[in-house]
Amino acid sequence: MADRPPSPASATEFRFYGELNDFLPATARQATVRRTLDGSPSVKDAIEAIGVPHPEVALIVANGEPVTFGFRVRNGDRIAVFPPFRSIDLSAVTGHNRAKAADAARFVVDGHLGRLAAYLRMCGFDTTCDSRAPDAKLARTSADEGRILLTRDRGLLKRSIVVRGYLVRADRAPEQLVEVLDRFDLASATRPFSRCLRCNGDLEPADRNTVQAAVPPRVFAEQAAFRRCAGCGAIYWRGSHHRRMERLVRSILPEASA
Repeated sequence: MADRPPSPASATEFRFYGELNDFLPATARQATVRRTLDGSPSVKDAIEAIGVPHPEVALIVANGEPVTFGFRVRNGDRIAVFPPFRSIDLSAVTGHNRAKAADAARFVVDGHLGRLAAYLRMCGFDTTCDSRAPDAKLARTSADEGRILLTRDRGLLKRSIVVRGYLVRADRAPEQLVEVLDRFDLASATRPFSRCLRCNGDLEPADRNTVQAAVPPRVFAEQAAFRRCAGCGAIYWRGSHHRRMERLVRSILPEASA
């Protein structure tokens, strides 16, 4: 239990660091936020009432000591809130199981980010996306399957069952992909063109003669190698669309690595 200040003040002081300031009004960024609390809410609820979704938080320090989301805040407390640190394992003090992102980079993406979902699949990441799924189902999928929830809906991230999530800031899909790869340090974990863009299934080499009836004659005559989705059976080959995607991957990965 974090020590309380010897002389309680009339308000609780919150200070948010790094990209957590994205969630604050311009006048509150990089500054102390003071709130007078009614009762003794959990620090999770207090932080989210200010506007910061809990999955964006990696470390909370109350009165100089690390605490979990269940810590009860009282007026006079001093709370410092930090975003994730790539090089430090904070699971012991946050209570979260934060496995290395490269080993657990499985995503569930809300329907408004369908192009981002396709790009993540293009880079080889296990990504589910259902444009008809309600928020409750997205949150449940994230919790039950241990997937990182990607959304632009701040309220969705605040659902209590969501442990791993991220609010996408960029407007365009290519920039969103760079943002996600950078946020979870995934540039070196990509496996381009190993997943189906339609259904997320794994792509496997296909015997050329077995796909002849499923592709246009011109394509069959020009292409030497094909791959088939193990899930939906879609056939892939290195056509003009594939070359455009290769150029996109080549342009994005150096930026994300940087």
